[in-house]
Amino acid sequence: MPSTAAGFPRSSPYWPVVSHPQLRRVLPGLAVSALGDGMAVVAVIWLAIQLAPPDQHGTWIAAAVAAYTLPSAAGTIVFGRLLRGRSGAQLAGWDAILRAGALAAIPLAHLAGVLTVGLYVLLLAVSALLHSWGTAGRFTLIAELLPQRHHLPANALLTTIAGFATVVGPPLAGLLIEWVSPVWVLAADAVTFAVLALTYRFALPATDRAAPHDREVSRTAGFAVIRHQPALLGLLVLSLGFFFLFGPVYVAMPMHITDDLHASATLLGIYYTAFGVGGLVGGVVAGHLHRWPLGATTIGIVVGFGAAMLPLGLGAPVSLSLPAFALAGVIWAPYRSTSMALFQRSTSTAQLPAVLAANGAILVLAVPLGTMLGGPLVGAIGARPTLLLCAVAIVALGLVAAGFAISRRSARTPGGDRRTRVGQCRACPRRLRTSTTPSTTSSSR
Repeated sequence: MPSTAAGFPRSSPYWPVVSHPQLRRVLPGLAVSALGDGMAVVAVIWLAIQLAPPDQHGTWIAAAVAAYTLPSAAGTIVFGRLLRGRSGAQLAGWDAILRAGALAAIPLAHLAGVLTVGLYVLLLAVSALLHSWGTAGRFTLIAELLPQRHHLPANALLTTIAGFATVVGPPLAGLLIEWVSPVWVLAADAVTFAVLALTYRFALPATDRAAPHDREVSRTAGFAVIRHQPALLGLLVLSLGFFFLFGPVYVAMPMHITDDLHASATLLGIYYTAFGVGGLVGGVVAGHLHRWPLGATTIGIVVGFGAAMLPLGLGAPVSLSLPAFALAGVIWAPYRSTSMALFQRSTSTAQLPAVLAANGAILVLAVPLGTMLGGPLVGAIGARPTLLLCAVAIVALGLVAAGFAISRRSARTPGGDRRTRVGQCRACPRRLRTSTTPSTTSSSR
């Protein structure tokens, strides 16, 4: 027994990640930055309330929240030619530098007495311009440094760090706002991004993979790669539908708590806390799924999540719906890790940043669009029917995806599969390469 306990850390799928000589230097900076972002969730909204005219709070809150995320979609295209071919560390580091600088400008403008709500939203938008590239850089870094069999645990570790920050960060921000202005919480967030930028600069070697002619490609090359690979396009469509259908839940949940259950915001907080704790559990579990077939697992997550949401839509008592919502968090958490692993194994590291940035640029719009739909939908059919409709639609989406996957597999010839080893993308000047090395195919089965 003692020998088993002593060997536990090294037998964990996370050990190759946390013990990697370069990644272990980056992980503390990622954790600090994630905590800062968790605090910013509250601070961004609270400062918008303080700066906006009283009769325009709702408008400016929505503008601030949107500005902190949505400009990344535009940044994917605007900076595509400049950033394509850069290393993962460079992309993530530049995103951290821009975040740190733009967020630091907010307290500086406050001290100078020139901070208006309009300038505030503008600075938030600037801070988000490289966010899709930064996210792509983090997952590209994993593909650059680790063999494929360790991609899923590494992805899961990043997801778990972010999930922990979303549980701890908001209440910590609430305490800090009680003591100081939300301006200084955003200043602290800027410091965490500066720490992360320094981590990337000094913990990892600066490399630039792109040859000069690579910089002349289309700004939308990442979208072209996805469009010409059916597996990646199908994964993007699945993710887009999954996130979009979850969007109305953000509107329906509070309305269900207040109108249907006649409860207070405390119960809503308990539901979200249960979901967050479930997400932490699911994030840890995700690293142990590396031997599962990733495609089937990713589709199964969608079906399972929709099924776990059904008790809410069916009006089950809190004693049943609350554990079900926590289970939904457990099931939800591995999705990002498994979907990123599918991209990592289907795309060369040279193309991966552009592909992931394109994927992120589209998905960042999915939840906001679904949330916008939630308002009129709740008004038309009610909160609980909206929750039920979302749950059923998510299950149906997963089943349709499973049907397509089965039909594609059955359409393959018995003598081998039809995946193209090297195909020509008409939208790209270079050949697009799908990884079919022996290590890739053996680990994907």
